[in-house]
Order: sequence, then C-alpha cells, then structure tokens
Amino acid sequence: PETAVLYASTNKVYGGMEDVGVVEQETRYAYADYPCGISESAALDFHSPYGCSKGTGDQYMLDYARIYGLRTLVFRQSCIYGRRQFGVEDQGWVAHFVIAAVMGRPISIYGDGKQVRDLLHVSDLIRAYELGIANIDRLKGQAFNVGGGVDNTLSIWQEFGPLLAELAGHEIPVQRGDWRPGDQRVFIADTRKAAAELGWQPHINPSTGICDLYEWVAGNRDLFM
Repeated sequence: PETAVLYASTNKVYGGMEDVGVVEQETRYAYADYPCGISESAALDFHSPYGCSKGTGDQYMLDYARIYGLRTLVFRQSCIYGRRQFGVEDQGWVAHFVIAAVMGRPISIYGDGKQVRDLLHVSDLIRAYELGIANIDRLKGQAFNVGGGVDNTLSIWQEFGPLLAELAGHEIPVQRGDWRPGDQRVFIADTRKAAAELGWQPHINPSTGICDLYEWVAGNRDLFM
C-alpha cells in the first residue's frame, strides 16, 4: 500500500510517571534526572482509559508496520494549542483557559498549579506531519515524541496565570480542586529523535503562541457565546 498513516498518539501513553523523581521549585516542578525530558525509550504505562485507548492505537501502528510493512508513523504528542481550537477542561486546556479568561468564565485548577507541560503550537505540529510524510519510507514503523521540548514549557497556572493576566489586563480568578488521579507533576518530551531523524524542531514559543491565541479568541467572541 502507498498510503501513509500518521497516528496522533499522546504523552499519556507514558502513564502517571510516579516513579520519576521531581523537585519542587518556586513556580513549577522539574525533573530531578531528565534534563532533556522523557524519551521514546521510556516504558509505556497507559494508566487511564484515555491512555489505554490512545496507546492501543499507538501499538497497532507500530505492529502493522513491523508485520505487514504498512507505512505508519506514531507521533506521541504533548499539549497542542493554537487558533481555532475549541478547548474544554479535559482536552485542549491551553485554549480552554484562554477562552475562559476572555469570556469571563470560571477556571478550575486541580492541584497546586505547578504542574509543568511542554507546549507545541499547531503550526509546528503541522510541519512535523509534513516532514513525517516526506520521510515515511525511511522512518516507517517508528514512534516519535512531538512536543515543545525543554525550551517550550510552562507550569499550568503558577506561570500561565500571570501571562494570561497580563494579556487580559486583570487577575484571572480560579477555583481550586484536589489533585486528579494520574496527573503527571511534569511531562516534558525529549524531542531529540525528531530533531535528528526528521530535521524538526519547534519555532513558536509559548509566550508568542498564547498571545496569538488570545488575540484570536478576543476577536471571535461570537464563536464562544
């Protein structure tokens, strides 16, 4: 078959990662021993129904390439955000927070808000897909972490909150809740494999990307009424 199949997997296939050491800093958690982030060699631990559903597809893609020679790639994606994302609390949290701030809706923070994620702008994700398709015959049957990496991280509220307040011109009120089961204190993707094999790296940093997203939401309030 000539068709290329690129599967949108997730960092949730690595599970809650409770065994990975983290250190608490003033505004964020950080890995104790992984300065480049978590690589594709990390053990899979689906840990949740969502992780299980994505992880099952992830493994099917790798096995179909290995057994039947299908032209598949797996992208284990971090937090994707950008214009035209209609984020909700459980999916697309960056856009959800921005939409809530613009529309004056409540935001719930579970845990202490120091949880760290690497963020990837959708335009950078699209470039990764284009490169994956262009190199499918050389790279088929492999999994790649596709995320913002160590240079594009943000704690979900201790650092994101002040950035959002600056854009809005006022403090953003939040409701606090308990930690959710399986919530990783830190997830930062090690994207060195994608850099080496695809020649890919993110171009848009979180400050620039979130500012652009905020401007789009503010200019399109009618879409969120």
